[in-house]
Order: sequence, then structure tokens, then C-alpha cells
Amino acid sequence: MAFAAFSTAEVQPQVTRRKSPIALFLLLPGILYLVLFFLTPLFSLILTSLQAPSEFGDIGVYDYAFNWQNYVTVIQDYWPHILRSFGYALLATVFALLFSYPIAYFIGVKARRWPLLQSLMLVLVIAPFFISFLLRTLAWKQILSDESLIITSLKAIGLLGPDAYFAGTPFAVVFGLTYNFIPFMTLPLYTTLERLDTRYLEAGSDLYANAFTVFRKVTIPLSMPGIVAGTLLTFIPAAGDYVNASRDFLGGPDTQMMGNVIEANFLVLLNYPAAAALSIILMAAILILVGVYVKRSGTEDLL
Repeated sequence: MAFAAFSTAEVQPQVTRRKSPIALFLLLPGILYLVLFFLTPLFSLILTSLQAPSEFGDIGVYDYAFNWQNYVTVIQDYWPHILRSFGYALLATVFALLFSYPIAYFIGVKARRWPLLQSLMLVLVIAPFFISFLLRTLAWKQILSDESLIITSLKAIGLLGPDAYFAGTPFAVVFGLTYNFIPFMTLPLYTTLERLDTRYLEAGSDLYANAFTVFRKVTIPLSMPGIVAGTLLTFIPAAGDYVNASRDFLGGPDTQMMGNVIEANFLVLLNYPAAAALSIILMAAILILVGVYVKRSGTEDLL
């Protein structure tokens, strides 16, 4: 009987699915979009990063070559800016997480009983998107300037020295990055915490775990997808930001990041190979850091 059943199962024909040409046709616009607006510019950027100065050309004129020395040169010349960019981005990501997690937890968990309050707080979180990124940063430049009411008041009551200043300092740049990217951290956290089953928290309390232990052993692991997603959405654009660190906004001569160097090489110095090489280095470094981070956090499914 067992042999007969095995034989019957063995001779059953396998059903194979044919790939529908309609599905491939529907994918064609997306594939063309990626090729035209991602792969083509990336390929052009790589070619530009390998260019060499034209022998008989003016400033800003380059010939296609395989000058790998461009990468060595930009690393030697701009390694402080590279380290500063990732340092500022890391600090802004950590601060954004520390500020955003309590907000997202309150909106997603505590405010479930009041849907109107929950909706109102979500609107307040995304409200900064209604104003231009540049205008928001410019407003903070005015608030943190030496002549602003806040700075003059702090100096008047003695909390700041007469020569102290905030604008143009690393503090102002990290503050601007943190402020501008808090919504990018809060929304993924809220999405995860809003689906959190509070019965797990109650079970942890029933097992005589204190509030901190429940938070560390239950809440944090269950909200890890939101933490990873928010961290990536914050760290990646912060590392390449050039607005907050610009001398026209919150930065100064000693706070320039990679984005500012790339902008200067492209638009001012006309050193297109150096700017392209820095862009490639920035992308490669971010991909490596993101891959290691996601692998160590155990959330590879997010990639």
C-alpha cells in the first residue's frame, strides 16, 4: 500500500507555470525608468570620475580616461570632510531616534484610545513638510544668529558668554540635521508601534518584569523594523546633506560636509572628476555601512 502510494505520487505530472508576457510588459515602464534615470546617470558619473584634464583645454575641460588617481586624490584632500559627514549624520540619527521614539510611542500606543488626538499629532509630525526645507533651515539660522532674541536673552542672563555663538558651529549643523529629519524617523517608528500588540507588554508585567525590562526585552525588539527603517531614512540623506552645513545656512568654514565639497567642485571649481569621485565614494560608503548595519540588526528582509 505504501509502495503504491509512493509510486502514484512519483508519477504525478508537475505543474509548471508559464511566465505571462503581460506581466513582463507591465514591468517594462519601470525597467525603462530605472535604466534612464538611475543606471544611465550612474554610468555617466563613473565615467566622469575617471576623466583626466585635457592637455590643451581650458579650466573645466576634461577628456575621458581611466584615471583612478582621482579617487586617491580626493580621499587625501577631503578625508576630514568624509569623516565629518558621517560623524554629523550619525549624531543626527541618534538624536532623532531619541526624540522620535517617545513621540511615536505615545502616538502609536498611548493615543490609541483617542483617535482624534492621534490624527492631530500625526498632522503635527508631518506639518514641517508643508514648508520648504530651505525655508525651515533659514528660519533656524535667524533663530540661532547672534542678534536673535534667544541668544541675546541667554547672554543677558549669563547662561552664555558675551563672545559665545551658535551659528556656524557643529552644534548648529547637527541640530539642523536632527530637526529636519525627525519626521523621517518618527513615521516609520509610528507605523511599527501602531501595530504593536499591547498584550505582550501586559504579559511581561504579569511575569514580574519592571517597566524598563519590558521596554528593553519586548518593546524594542518588536519595534526593531521601524527603528532600522527610520535610521536608514535619516542617516542616508543626512550623510549627503549640503544645506545645513552650508555657510549660507547653519554651517561655517569648519563644518563643511561632503555635499558642500561636491557642490563646490561641480559649480565653483569646475573639477568634475573630483566631484564625481566623491559622489561615488559617498554612495559606496553608505551602501557598505547600511549593509553592515542591517546585517547586524537582523533585519535583512528590509533590503
